[in-house]
Amino acid sequence: MKSDSALQDDVLEELKWEPSVNAAHIGVSVKDGIVTLSGHVPSFVEKYAAEKAAKRVYGVKAVADELDVKLADSNRRSDEDIARACLDALKFNASVPAERIKIIVRNNWVTLEGEVEWQYQKDAAVTVVREQSGVSGITNAITVKPTVSPRDVRNQIEAAFKRNAEIDSRRISVESHDGKVILHGNVRSWVERDQAQQAAWAAPGVTGVENHITISP
Repeated sequence: MKSDSALQDDVLEELKWEPSVNAAHIGVSVKDGIVTLSGHVPSFVEKYAAEKAAKRVYGVKAVADELDVKLADSNRRSDEDIARACLDALKFNASVPAERIKIIVRNNWVTLEGEVEWQYQKDAAVTVVREQSGVSGITNAITVKPTVSPRDVRNQIEAAFKRNAEIDSRRISVESHDGKVILHGNVRSWVERDQAQQAAWAAPGVTGVENHITISP
C-alpha cells in the first residue's frame, strides 16, 4: 500500500498531467488515503476536472474537494445571462428533457429542479450546465421517477457488473429498495468503485445509490 506522501506526489503529478487543470493553484494533502484538494480555480469545469484527476490515481480511497471557484472578470456574467445560456443549452441536448427541468440561478450558482425518467438524463443536465461560462457551482435537485421493480433493478445492475471488464462482480453485492440501490463489497481501486457506482446509476428507475464499497489496493 502506498504511503500518504507517495500518494500525494502521485496526485500532484496527475494534476500536472491533466491539460485542463492548472496545478499551480491547487494544494494537495493526504491522510489515510483520503485526498483533500484546496486552493482556487477559475471555472467550475476545472474544479470538476481536478477532482476526476485525483480519483484516477491508484490508491486514493476518497477525495474531499475544497476548491473554490474564483471567476475571472472576463468570465463573470449576470444570473439572468447564465440562466438563459443554460436553458438554451439544455434545449439543444437530445439527452435532456428540457421541458421537465427548472433552472434557478443565484450568485452564479445554478440549481436544477424537475423530474426525469432516467439517471443519464439527470447526469446529462449537469454536464450541460457545467460547461457554461460564469457558473461557479451546481446543485442537482432533479429527481428520477422509478419505472421498474426492485428485482429488475438489481438484476440489471448485476448483469452490467459482469459485462464491465473493470469491475470484479464477485466482490460486490447489490440491494434494491423502491428505487434506492445499496452497494456492498470490496474492490481494488477508486476507479473500480466509481465504475460500479456509475453502472448502478445507469439502471432504469434508480433514484439513489448508497455506495458502501471499500477499497483495498
